Amino acid sequence: MDAEEKRHDQLTTAPQADESDAAPRIDVTEKPDGVTRIDIRDDAKYRPSDPEADVPAE
Repeated sequence: MDAEEKRHDQLTTAPQADESDAAPRIDVTEKPDGVTRIDIRDDAKYRPSDPEADVPAE
């Protein structure tokens, strides 16, 4: 099994999991100058949230 197959297997084995759980969540772009850019996909089922939004106001 290659890495992508292992990822798919791991993300779809939970009892209520479906194929969309294994859908790509990021796009990685590597530029010739050695810079790697990682973007969260617009259609990602799960997206990171603002960590400050969960902090209660003091």
